[in-house]
Amino acid sequence: MTSWARIATRSRVPLGFLFAAAYLWFAQPLWSFIALGGVFIVAGLAIRAAASGHIRKNRELTVTGPYAYTRNPLYLGSILIAIGFVVAARNVWIAVGAIAMFLFIYVPVIRAEESYLRSTFPGYDQYAVAVPRFFPRLKPYAAAAEEPEGYSRARYMRHREYNALVGSALMLAALIAKLVFVK
Repeated sequence: MTSWARIATRSRVPLGFLFAAAYLWFAQPLWSFIALGGVFIVAGLAIRAAASGHIRKNRELTVTGPYAYTRNPLYLGSILIAIGFVVAARNVWIAVGAIAMFLFIYVPVIRAEESYLRSTFPGYDQYAVAVPRFFPRLKPYAAAAEEPEGYSRARYMRHREYNALVGSALMLAALIAKLVFVK
């Protein structure tokens, strides 16, 4: 892993909290934009929930569920959530900040994770050729049909994916509070 990827991996959560504070400060929410953003947020949360219920971290290459359509459904879900919050905020500088976070923090982390997967799982190269990094393919990856195990709520809970739901709900509540109480 490159030194920048290591720094990005370690700093993404603390930077996320800093970004959230700046986000709330600069957001200019309106009900209609919160509702529109909410559509993206719910879609992103659903994708993340489905992905976390399929992934078997560090045990085997996951190619079922959302992983049959995109190699990075957790990040795809996060991108949709981010788009939803950018829409809800109605501030171009928040959009610029979100894009910068993605490019400078998440892209290096994704590349490092792909390098790890490539070195750990022999079938990763074949999977990577067939399944796009982000934008989902229309037909599932052929090898996905061979996997007998499906979605597991226990895996969802073990991966603590409910934190994305709780965090999104709290952030939406904060946006609504700003809209209602801050004039």
